[in-house]
Amino acid sequence: MATDRDVILHEEEIHGLDALDIVLPEERPRRAAAAWAAVWPKLVAIAGVLAVWQIVYWTHWKPAFVLPSPATVLSELGDIVKTSEFWKAVLTTMRRAIVGFGIAIVLGTILGVAVSRSLILRRAFGSFITGLQSMPSIVWFPFAILLFKLSESAILFVVVLGAAPSVANGLVSGVDHIPPLLLRAGRVLGARGIANLRHVVLPAALPAYVAGLKQGWAFAWRSLMAGELIVIIATRPALGQQLQNARDLSDASRLMAMMIVIFTIGVVVDGLVFASAERSIRRRRGLVEVGA
Repeated sequence: MATDRDVILHEEEIHGLDALDIVLPEERPRRAAAAWAAVWPKLVAIAGVLAVWQIVYWTHWKPAFVLPSPATVLSELGDIVKTSEFWKAVLTTMRRAIVGFGIAIVLGTILGVAVSRSLILRRAFGSFITGLQSMPSIVWFPFAILLFKLSESAILFVVVLGAAPSVANGLVSGVDHIPPLLLRAGRVLGARGIANLRHVVLPAALPAYVAGLKQGWAFAWRSLMAGELIVIIATRPALGQQLQNARDLSDASRLMAMMIVIFTIGVVVDGLVFASAERSIRRRRGLVEVGA
Protein backbone atom coordinates (compact mmCIF):
# COMPACT_ATOMS: atom_id res chain seq x y z
CA MET A 1 0.00 0.00 0.00
CA ALA A 2 1.30 3.41 -1.00
CA THR A 3 1.51 5.95 1.82
CA ASP A 4 0.49 9.59 1.55
CA ARG A 5 4.18 10.49 1.39
CA ASP A 6 4.69 8.21 -1.64
CA VAL A 7 1.72 9.76 -3.42
CA ILE A 8 3.02 13.27 -2.78
CA LEU A 9 6.50 12.35 -4.05
CA HIS A 10 5.00 10.72 -7.16
CA GLU A 11 2.94 13.83 -7.92
CA GLU A 12 6.02 16.02 -7.50
CA GLU A 13 7.92 13.82 -9.96
CA ILE A 14 5.10 14.10 -12.49
CA HIS A 15 4.96 17.88 -12.09
CA GLY A 16 8.72 17.98 -12.50
CA LEU A 17 8.54 16.02 -15.77
CA ASP A 18 5.68 18.17 -17.04
CA ALA A 19 7.77 21.25 -16.39
CA LEU A 20 10.24 20.04 -19.00
CA ASP A 21 7.61 20.68 -21.69
CA ILE A 22 6.92 24.23 -20.60
CA VAL A 23 8.18 26.85 -23.05
CA LEU A 24 10.34 29.18 -21.03
CA PRO A 25 9.92 32.93 -21.60
CA GLU A 26 13.44 33.29 -22.97
CA GLU A 27 12.75 30.68 -25.68
CA ARG A 28 10.25 32.92 -27.46
CA PRO A 29 12.82 35.67 -28.12
CA ARG A 30 15.17 32.98 -29.38
CA ARG A 31 12.58 31.82 -31.91
CA ALA A 32 11.94 35.39 -32.98
CA ALA A 33 15.68 35.93 -33.35
CA ALA A 34 16.01 32.72 -35.38
CA ALA A 35 13.15 33.79 -37.66
CA TRP A 36 14.72 37.21 -38.14
CA ALA A 37 18.12 35.61 -38.82
CA ALA A 38 16.50 33.57 -41.59
CA VAL A 39 14.62 36.52 -43.11
CA TRP A 40 17.06 39.43 -43.07
CA PRO A 41 19.60 37.92 -45.54
CA LYS A 42 16.77 37.49 -48.07
CA LEU A 43 15.65 41.08 -47.55
CA VAL A 44 19.21 42.31 -48.06
CA ALA A 45 19.49 40.21 -51.23
CA ILE A 46 16.23 41.65 -52.58
CA ALA A 47 17.36 45.18 -51.77
CA GLY A 48 20.69 44.51 -53.50
CA VAL A 49 19.01 43.21 -56.65
CA LEU A 50 16.66 46.21 -56.77
CA ALA A 51 19.59 48.58 -56.27
CA VAL A 52 21.59 47.03 -59.13
CA TRP A 53 18.49 47.04 -61.32
CA GLN A 54 17.89 50.74 -60.57
CA ILE A 55 21.53 51.61 -61.33
CA VAL A 56 21.36 49.78 -64.67
CA TYR A 57 18.13 51.63 -65.43
CA TRP A 58 19.80 54.98 -64.67
CA THR A 59 22.63 54.19 -67.09
CA HIS A 60 20.09 54.07 -69.96
CA TRP A 61 21.69 50.86 -71.19
CA LYS A 62 18.32 49.98 -72.72
CA PRO A 63 15.30 52.20 -73.42
CA ALA A 64 12.68 52.38 -70.66
CA PHE A 65 10.13 50.54 -72.78
CA VAL A 66 12.56 47.58 -72.96
CA LEU A 67 14.02 47.72 -69.44
CA PRO A 68 11.61 49.58 -67.12
CA SER A 69 12.55 50.76 -63.66
CA PRO A 70 11.88 48.67 -60.54
CA ALA A 71 9.19 51.14 -59.43
CA THR A 72 7.34 50.78 -62.74
CA VAL A 73 7.44 46.98 -62.62
CA LEU A 74 6.39 46.80 -58.97
CA SER A 75 3.54 49.20 -59.66
CA GLU A 76 2.44 47.00 -62.57
CA LEU A 77 2.69 43.96 -60.31
CA GLY A 78 0.43 45.65 -57.77
CA ASP A 79 -2.15 46.31 -60.47
CA ILE A 80 -1.95 42.73 -61.76
CA VAL A 81 -2.59 41.04 -58.42
CA LYS A 82 -5.79 43.04 -58.01
CA THR A 83 -7.42 41.40 -61.03
CA SER A 84 -9.50 38.23 -60.91
CA GLU A 85 -7.90 37.07 -64.17
CA PHE A 86 -4.53 36.88 -62.44
CA TRP A 87 -5.82 34.68 -59.61
CA LYS A 88 -7.60 32.41 -62.08
CA ALA A 89 -4.27 32.03 -63.87
CA VAL A 90 -2.49 31.23 -60.58
CA LEU A 91 -5.10 28.57 -59.71
CA THR A 92 -4.85 26.97 -63.15
CA THR A 93 -1.06 26.87 -63.05
CA MET A 94 -0.88 25.54 -59.49
CA ARG A 95 -3.48 22.87 -60.23
CA ARG A 96 -1.42 21.69 -63.18
CA ALA A 97 1.74 21.75 -61.08
CA ILE A 98 0.21 19.76 -58.22
CA VAL A 99 -1.40 17.16 -60.47
CA GLY A 100 1.64 16.73 -62.70
CA PHE A 101 4.12 16.62 -59.83
CA GLY A 102 1.88 14.23 -57.88
CA ILE A 103 1.81 11.79 -60.80
CA ALA A 104 5.59 12.18 -61.18
CA ILE A 105 6.11 11.34 -57.49
CA VAL A 106 4.07 8.13 -57.79
CA LEU A 107 5.71 6.97 -61.02
CA GLY A 108 9.20 8.08 -59.98
CA THR A 109 8.94 6.33 -56.62
CA ILE A 110 7.73 3.07 -58.15
CA LEU A 111 10.47 3.21 -60.78
CA GLY A 112 13.12 4.10 -58.19
CA VAL A 113 12.15 1.25 -55.88
CA ALA A 114 12.08 -1.25 -58.76
CA VAL A 115 15.45 -0.18 -60.17
CA SER A 116 17.17 0.03 -56.78
CA ARG A 117 16.00 -3.44 -55.73
CA SER A 118 16.65 -5.31 -58.99
CA LEU A 119 20.09 -5.60 -60.56
CA ILE A 120 18.59 -6.61 -63.90
CA LEU A 121 16.28 -3.57 -64.01
CA ARG A 122 19.15 -1.31 -62.99
CA ARG A 123 21.31 -2.56 -65.83
CA ALA A 124 18.41 -2.28 -68.26
CA PHE A 125 16.90 1.07 -67.27
CA GLY A 126 19.36 2.86 -64.97
CA SER A 127 21.05 4.81 -67.76
CA PHE A 128 17.67 5.46 -69.42
CA ILE A 129 16.45 7.30 -66.32
CA THR A 130 19.53 9.53 -66.33
CA GLY A 131 19.09 10.12 -70.04
CA LEU A 132 15.47 11.18 -69.56
CA GLN A 133 16.51 13.51 -66.74
CA SER A 134 19.12 15.21 -68.92
CA MET A 135 16.73 15.86 -71.83
CA PRO A 136 15.42 19.46 -72.00
CA SER A 137 11.67 19.60 -71.42
CA ILE A 138 11.11 21.63 -74.56
CA VAL A 139 12.27 18.65 -76.64
CA TRP A 140 9.23 16.64 -75.55
CA PHE A 141 6.60 19.18 -76.58
CA PRO A 142 6.46 18.45 -80.34
CA PHE A 143 5.89 14.78 -79.50
CA ALA A 144 3.39 15.63 -76.73
CA ILE A 145 1.40 17.90 -79.08
CA LEU A 146 1.46 15.16 -81.72
CA LEU A 147 0.03 12.70 -79.18
CA PHE A 148 -2.44 14.89 -77.29
CA LYS A 149 -2.79 18.01 -79.48
CA LEU A 150 -2.99 21.40 -77.71
CA SER A 151 -4.51 20.12 -74.49
CA GLU A 152 -3.98 19.76 -70.74
CA SER A 153 -2.73 16.22 -71.32
CA ALA A 154 0.16 17.51 -73.45
CA ILE A 155 1.29 19.80 -70.63
CA LEU A 156 0.96 17.12 -67.93
CA PHE A 157 2.81 14.61 -70.12
CA VAL A 158 5.88 16.84 -70.30
CA VAL A 159 5.68 17.82 -66.62
CA VAL A 160 5.66 14.17 -65.57
CA LEU A 161 8.53 13.28 -67.90
CA GLY A 162 10.50 16.23 -66.56
CA ALA A 163 10.05 15.41 -62.87
CA ALA A 164 9.74 11.61 -62.55
CA PRO A 165 13.36 10.76 -63.49
CA SER A 166 14.70 13.11 -60.80
CA VAL A 167 12.48 11.51 -58.17
CA ALA A 168 13.57 8.03 -59.26
CA ASN A 169 17.27 8.93 -59.32
CA GLY A 170 17.04 10.52 -55.88
CA LEU A 171 15.55 7.35 -54.42
CA VAL A 172 18.06 5.11 -56.19
CA SER A 173 20.94 7.23 -54.91
CA GLY A 174 19.54 7.11 -51.39
CA VAL A 175 19.22 3.32 -51.45
CA ASP A 176 22.75 2.95 -52.83
CA HIS A 177 24.17 4.89 -49.87
CA ILE A 178 22.45 2.91 -47.11
CA PRO A 179 25.13 1.35 -44.87
CA PRO A 180 25.14 -2.46 -45.32
CA LEU A 181 25.26 -2.86 -41.54
CA LEU A 182 21.84 -1.19 -41.28
CA LEU A 183 20.36 -3.58 -43.85
CA ARG A 184 21.83 -6.58 -42.05
CA ALA A 185 20.43 -5.32 -38.74
CA GLY A 186 17.00 -5.04 -40.33
CA ARG A 187 17.17 -8.62 -41.59
CA VAL A 188 18.30 -9.87 -38.19
CA LEU A 189 15.31 -8.15 -36.59
CA GLY A 190 12.98 -9.92 -39.03
CA ALA A 191 12.39 -7.20 -41.63
CA ARG A 192 11.69 -8.93 -44.93
CA GLY A 193 10.06 -7.90 -48.18
CA ILE A 194 7.63 -5.01 -47.83
CA ALA A 195 8.42 -4.63 -44.12
CA ASN A 196 12.11 -4.22 -44.90
CA LEU A 197 11.30 -1.66 -47.58
CA ARG A 198 8.93 0.29 -45.35
CA HIS A 199 10.82 0.26 -42.05
CA VAL A 200 14.48 0.11 -43.13
CA VAL A 201 15.17 1.02 -46.76
CA LEU A 202 12.86 3.98 -47.33
CA PRO A 203 13.56 5.71 -43.97
CA ALA A 204 17.30 5.31 -44.50
CA ALA A 205 17.05 6.70 -48.06
CA LEU A 206 14.77 9.56 -47.04
CA PRO A 207 17.31 12.45 -47.22
CA ALA A 208 18.34 11.61 -50.79
CA TYR A 209 14.71 10.93 -51.71
CA VAL A 210 13.67 14.39 -50.50
CA ALA A 211 16.58 15.89 -52.46
CA GLY A 212 15.25 14.07 -55.52
CA LEU A 213 11.77 15.44 -54.86
CA LYS A 214 13.18 18.94 -54.59
CA GLN A 215 15.02 18.59 -57.88
CA GLY A 216 11.93 16.99 -59.43
CA TRP A 217 9.82 19.98 -58.41
CA ALA A 218 12.32 22.32 -60.08
CA PHE A 219 12.11 20.31 -63.31
CA ALA A 220 8.31 20.11 -63.07
CA TRP A 221 7.98 23.88 -62.59
CA ARG A 222 10.30 24.64 -65.49
CA SER A 223 8.51 22.14 -67.72
CA LEU A 224 5.14 23.60 -66.78
CA MET A 225 6.19 27.15 -67.63
CA ALA A 226 7.56 25.98 -70.99
CA GLY A 227 4.31 24.12 -71.62
CA GLU A 228 2.12 27.10 -70.83
CA LEU A 229 4.15 29.26 -73.21
CA ILE A 230 3.61 26.77 -76.04
CA VAL A 231 0.27 25.13 -75.30
CA ILE A 232 -2.15 28.02 -74.83
CA ILE A 233 -5.77 27.09 -74.06
CA ALA A 234 -7.96 30.16 -74.46
CA THR A 235 -10.56 29.09 -71.91
CA ARG A 236 -7.99 28.41 -69.19
CA PRO A 237 -5.82 31.42 -68.35
CA ALA A 238 -2.44 30.52 -66.87
CA LEU A 239 0.72 32.30 -65.76
CA GLY A 240 2.67 31.15 -68.80
CA GLN A 241 -0.13 32.34 -71.05
CA GLN A 242 -0.09 35.79 -69.44
CA LEU A 243 3.68 35.88 -69.84
CA GLN A 244 3.33 35.12 -73.54
CA ASN A 245 0.59 37.73 -73.95
CA ALA A 246 2.85 40.37 -72.42
CA ARG A 247 5.62 39.43 -74.83
CA ASP A 248 3.27 39.58 -77.82
CA LEU A 249 2.20 43.07 -76.76
CA SER A 250 5.82 44.15 -76.05
CA ASP A 251 4.69 45.13 -72.54
CA ALA A 252 8.02 44.87 -70.72
CA SER A 253 6.75 45.97 -67.31
CA ARG A 254 3.97 43.35 -67.33
CA LEU A 255 6.38 40.74 -68.65
CA MET A 256 8.85 41.34 -65.82
CA ALA A 257 6.05 41.46 -63.26
CA MET A 258 4.89 38.00 -64.35
CA MET A 259 8.48 36.75 -64.18
CA ILE A 260 8.65 37.96 -60.57
CA VAL A 261 5.43 36.09 -59.77
CA ILE A 262 6.72 32.85 -61.30
CA PHE A 263 10.04 33.18 -59.48
CA THR A 264 8.33 33.95 -56.17
CA ILE A 265 6.04 30.91 -56.37
CA GLY A 266 9.03 28.65 -57.00
CA VAL A 267 10.93 30.09 -54.04
CA VAL A 268 7.91 29.92 -51.70
CA VAL A 269 7.17 26.27 -52.55
CA ASP A 270 10.81 25.36 -52.03
CA GLY A 271 10.96 27.17 -48.69
CA LEU A 272 7.64 26.00 -47.27
CA VAL A 273 7.74 22.40 -48.47
CA PHE A 274 11.18 21.06 -49.29
CA ALA A 275 13.39 23.23 -47.09
CA SER A 276 11.08 22.54 -44.14
CA ALA A 277 11.15 18.80 -44.86
CA GLU A 278 14.95 18.77 -45.08
CA ARG A 279 15.24 20.76 -41.86
CA SER A 280 12.87 18.36 -40.08
CA ILE A 281 14.83 15.32 -41.26
CA ARG A 282 18.15 16.80 -40.13
CA ARG A 283 16.70 17.75 -36.76
CA ARG A 284 15.28 14.27 -36.14
CA ARG A 285 18.65 12.76 -37.01
CA GLY A 286 20.48 15.08 -34.64
CA LEU A 287 22.30 16.97 -37.40
CA VAL A 288 21.12 20.42 -36.26
CA GLU A 289 20.24 21.96 -32.93
CA VAL A 290 16.61 21.71 -31.86
CA GLY A 291 16.18 25.48 -31.80
CA ALA A 292 17.80 26.02 -35.19
